[in-house]
Amino acid sequence: MRRCHGFVNRMLRAASTLVLPLAWLLFAQWPLREWVQAGSAQANDLGQILFALYVAVAITAASRAGTHLAALGPARNPAARAPAWRSALLLACVGPWALFLLWVSAPSIASSLAGLEKFGETLTPGYFVIKLALALLLLLVLLDAVAACLRAGRDRS
Repeated sequence: MRRCHGFVNRMLRAASTLVLPLAWLLFAQWPLREWVQAGSAQANDLGQILFALYVAVAITAASRAGTHLAALGPARNPAARAPAWRSALLLACVGPWALFLLWVSAPSIASSLAGLEKFGETLTPGYFVIKLALALLLLLVLLDAVAACLRAGRDRS
């Protein structure tokens, strides 16, 4: 469990660096469109991919850091642990939601991945990554809720 927790924290930290190329791509669209008159649509497509991945990871990162609206309650001391009942309630709400969305989106994600779906307007490859980001978001939220419940149970005993 501790090894998994460390991996997730490292992944969240690494994903935070996506905001830098995302900002650059958003900035680059204007000069590409106005001066180069080429490449702005592809920069937009890549920016959408990075944004989807960033958001998929940022929601869990913000919830873990206590800087995001979360079911664990109002702002509190980040070092303090949530009561076990709150963690169980969070899992009871988030678990079925995440599992349901994973279930209903699995065929679409699998189809998109199998065909390496492209962006509709530019035919730039990579649209399938946006759909994979949905699965990543759901898995991270679910795993974080399970981990919070396990931590609360371990702290109680």
